[in-house]
Amino acid sequence: MTRRLALAIGLLCALLGTQWPEFSQQYRQRLGGALDELRRIVAAFDAEAASRSLTPAEGIARLKDNADPLARERGADMESDIVREARLERELAELKDAGPLDRLAVMARDFDPAIAGETLRSFEPAVPVTSESGIVGGLALIFGWGATHVCAWPIRRARRASRIGAA
Repeated sequence: MTRRLALAIGLLCALLGTQWPEFSQQYRQRLGGALDELRRIVAAFDAEAASRSLTPAEGIARLKDNADPLARERGADMESDIVREARLERELAELKDAGPLDRLAVMARDFDPAIAGETLRSFEPAVPVTSESGIVGGLALIFGWGATHVCAWPIRRARRASRIGAA
């Protein structure tokens, strides 16, 4: 019975494990879309600043020094958009340069919480047929199978002891 349970839990873990590469792939797509939109916003601001003969930094400083609270907020927002754009560009470049399994580590280390949250909300499970998915699924199978055996070990030991004591 324990072996069947361990195999069932291992297979369930394998199925769930294959979702990590799929989540990563959907996350990369959203990351690229968010980066495209940030680039558009930053480019429009850069063009506005240039039309006033200002560098982007000067444009942000002018907005942040403005007496109008709305203008100050716009300056702070643009500053954070520029920083986020650079961070997302760096992350996307790392994801593109990483190998299949390394992408999972890069995403886990540097993920953007807002993008990850949106990805999770709209995540559509799939079983990708990639080597990355096979490896992660296999590791998850072994983990689930092994964890079940480790958790069941004290129960099996107690049963054996009671059988020996009853005999």
